[in-house]
Amino acid sequence: MTSSVDPIRIPQRAASNDTEIDRAALALLLVEIARNVDPDHHARLDGVPASDHRMETLRQLLVGREISELTRVTHLLGEPEQFADAVGGVLPSATARAPHAQLGEALVPAVERAVQRSIQKSPGTLTDIMYPVFLPAIRKSIAEKIDQTFQSLNETLRHIFTWHGLKWRFESWRTGASFSEVVLKHSLVYRVEHVFLIDRNSGLLIAHVTADNATSEDPQLISSMLSAIQDFVKDSFHEKEQSGLDTIRFGELRLWSEVGPFATLVAVIRGNPPEELHEIVRDVLLRIHDEYAQALEQFDGDGSQLAGIETRLQACVELKQEDSNQGFPWLVVAAVLLVSIPTAVWLFLSWQSGQRWQAYVSRLEAQPGIIVAEQTVRGGQFYISGLRDALATDPLSLLSGTQVDPAQVHSQWQFYQSLEPEFVLKRLTASLAPPDTVGLSIVKNSIVAEGEAPDTWIERARAAARQLSAGGPEFDISKVRDVSPEARAAERWQAYVSRLEAQPGIVVAQQTARGGQFYISGLRDALATDPQSLLSGTQVDPARVHSQWQFYQSLELEFVLKRLTASLTPPDTVRLSIVKNSIVAEGEAPDTWIERARAAARQLSAGGPEFDISKVRDVSPEARAAERWQAYVSRLEAQPGIVVAQQTARGGQFYISGLRDPLGADPQSLLSGTQVDPARVHAQWQFYQSLEPEFVLKRLTASLSPPDTVRLSIVQGRIVAEGVAPANWINRARASAEQLSADGVVLDVAQLRELNLAELNYLREAIQATDIFFYSGKAVPGPEQTPVLDRLAEQIKEFAQKARKAGVTARFMLTGHADATGREAANVSMSASRAETVRALLNKRGVAPELLLVRGAGTFEPVVPENSRTGSSTNRRVSITVNLE
Repeated sequence: MTSSVDPIRIPQRAASNDTEIDRAALALLLVEIARNVDPDHHARLDGVPASDHRMETLRQLLVGREISELTRVTHLLGEPEQFADAVGGVLPSATARAPHAQLGEALVPAVERAVQRSIQKSPGTLTDIMYPVFLPAIRKSIAEKIDQTFQSLNETLRHIFTWHGLKWRFESWRTGASFSEVVLKHSLVYRVEHVFLIDRNSGLLIAHVTADNATSEDPQLISSMLSAIQDFVKDSFHEKEQSGLDTIRFGELRLWSEVGPFATLVAVIRGNPPEELHEIVRDVLLRIHDEYAQALEQFDGDGSQLAGIETRLQACVELKQEDSNQGFPWLVVAAVLLVSIPTAVWLFLSWQSGQRWQAYVSRLEAQPGIIVAEQTVRGGQFYISGLRDALATDPLSLLSGTQVDPAQVHSQWQFYQSLEPEFVLKRLTASLAPPDTVGLSIVKNSIVAEGEAPDTWIERARAAARQLSAGGPEFDISKVRDVSPEARAAERWQAYVSRLEAQPGIVVAQQTARGGQFYISGLRDALATDPQSLLSGTQVDPARVHSQWQFYQSLELEFVLKRLTASLTPPDTVRLSIVKNSIVAEGEAPDTWIERARAAARQLSAGGPEFDISKVRDVSPEARAAERWQAYVSRLEAQPGIVVAQQTARGGQFYISGLRDPLGADPQSLLSGTQVDPARVHAQWQFYQSLEPEFVLKRLTASLSPPDTVRLSIVQGRIVAEGVAPANWINRARASAEQLSADGVVLDVAQLRELNLAELNYLREAIQATDIFFYSGKAVPGPEQTPVLDRLAEQIKEFAQKARKAGVTARFMLTGHADATGREAANVSMSASRAETVRALLNKRGVAPELLLVRGAGTFEPVVPENSRTGSSTNRRVSITVNLE
């Protein structure tokens, strides 16, 4: 089939491994096919010649990559060597992704056959592999058996010729056990007090069990110490990795260590334990590894996967052997009693004599005015010395009734003056010789003088009181009255003045006494009592009193009530009375009287007490409406932020105008409950900003937006800002305070403190400059570091307190460091243990534990190079870093 249209040439492209089809080449090919198809016939697939190169091009574009891959795979399957190389390349990753259970079941038969053939072919190879594992265990087992043998031999020889030895030989014959077993059973006394299970890789404490009544420090700290000691011994003496420190002995305490694949079990034993105890401890460790092998291998400090492990460890702390109570032969007991009875009698008599002497000494120490400085007993004689007041009881007189021989007592007393109140009272009585009208007594460790005396004696008493105030008890003479004629006259005058000042309607402005004459001046209400009449009964001579009074109208309630009654002349239906500092009118009256009463009430409101006429009823409807309107107006006037400028009632309508703050109450809402018809009320309010403190406070809060550390409040009509804030906010608050001061409102910003931590910098530098140093291989600082720790604890507590006041929280990072001696893992563990130790020591000195964080830096952060002269000793330290949150 031909076409008049020139064919389009298809560019030839090489086969590509790209999965995408060349869309441009495919489009050009389809256009070429379409142009060569007869327009009068539909295109048929079988109409295209098979040898057409365009169809081959289309096939390469559509499935060329798949054909290439199929050819390559077919060739690979036909070559065994190449196929084996391909399978070997993917087998490791396939094995790693396969489920463990299925993979193990598939490999078990092949692995078992391979191991059997390997052992049959070369048994020496397995022996060489297992030799490093079995030889230390065999050696350790033989050593334990040898120790057990020597322990048994030692105890057997020690008890072989004793009374207990004879009894134990009989028990051995009766029970069939060996004599050495019976000896160890009865002679060895021990108790397992603590058991620690420690992770072998990280040194972290997995579990800890303590026996009853056993005491210890922080278990985590002890675990870190034990791990550090193990690492130190290995590094110092180049021991093999699988070996470990088995036994540590300190006084009565022994530490037995059993090492497992993933954890180490350490038992703290008090006493002399048998060697068989090793087997029991080792068996507990094996059971723990059987039950918790996977959890122990993956342990990272989280013990949630090890629930119930303490139950296994509890079996160890229940192991103990207490001292058996063995009886003694009666002959031995009798011999001991014959020897001990005389000694006991002599000891009892000596003890009894000492008790009597101590009772006498206690009796002396309880006596006022006697201070025992030293007392001792030597050769049956008693020696005592000290201080004694001359007014105190004679020490020799106190010997009666104590059964102490006075001839055996040798005393030496130095006289002194005691400051106890009873002795001071005696000396004051002897030196001052108070008159019969004055009594001296002791009241609450003070000496009090009461009564009447001449002024000369009072002066002497004052001088004595000044001398006593230097170190003795207080001498109070304020209750002694001067009985001289001038003092009596002054007392009577003061009593008269006090009587005047208590009278209503009389105000004493000035009063004085000169040359036997009395002068007084002030204000007096015409309705008040005559001051001259009050002189009767005061024993004050009226001829010596010179008074000058100015008349005024008192605003006290009783006087105001009298004037209102006289001026208003209330009808019989109205009663005036005083109720809670106000004058209240109750009853019914004509509107004319009510208007006069209102006028009087307005006059009184300028400075006098309130005159309440709200309870006087007017029976006319207009009056009732006016009452309700006035109640509404009063309610408005009492509202903060509302100022009533004008209000009136005309023709049954009510008109009111004034000022209203937008933050104040809505006047329309206040009409509810007043029985005033809202349709008859015509209000006109102008908006303004009230200067009342509550409204000013609301506007300040909205404009300034104070931080959470600042509190705005109203104190005695002023707005006070308190707290800590940034400097820019404080400047804004000061600017607002200056603006408000022009309007008469006070904004007090004096109590604001600027948020500035510069004052803590000197203390932070002192803390961060402090280092705690350690000896080589030690996780506990030496005694010379105690003053440094004391000073550091006080500085940390002071810094934390000042930081809290500034509104921030302080945290202290304790970083442990080690020198380059030994393995790096041991150095990291040692540095962490040193940091934990310093945290525990600071906690004992009162530093809160939540303030302290710890980490171990090992040798990675040296303060000086290790090759310097002081490098190692300087790098063994714990440094402190201060952080603020």
